[in-house]
Amino acid sequence: MKLHHIGIVVKNIQKSLGELTNFLQFEETTIPTLIASQKVNVCFLKTSDVFLELIEPNDNDSPVKTFSDSVGGFHHLCFEVEDILKTLKNMKKNGARIIVEPTEGFENRQIAFVMLNMKNTNCNLIELAEKRKN
Repeated sequence: MKLHHIGIVVKNIQKSLGELTNFLQFEETTIPTLIASQKVNVCFLKTSDVFLELIEPNDNDSPVKTFSDSVGGFHHLCFEVEDILKTLKNMKKNGARIIVEPTEGFENRQIAFVMLNMKNTNCNLIELAEKRKN
């Protein structure tokens, strides 16, 4: 398991991209892409070994719309895993609650969201992304 990206919810990807590139340098960026299963547009910004994912709600029913309207900003950490089903089974055994069952996400990968049961750490929402098969 390795850190893949940090998810940041924004109201407008284009405006946020402009702001971020004024302050930080990125090795590469992707064009905003619709992830229909999540009703969001996403854009990835590469910084050395980790990506920032900008997430913009695409619909009023988007799972991140309320978050975007209220505070926005840091949303989740995403970890790349070899076998998403095996990882979910182990996490569930340790008290994690599956928020979004495996579904197609970015780069046609299987993704899932879990809420960890941590009382002392304020970073409970985790995305899992299955490693791409060659």
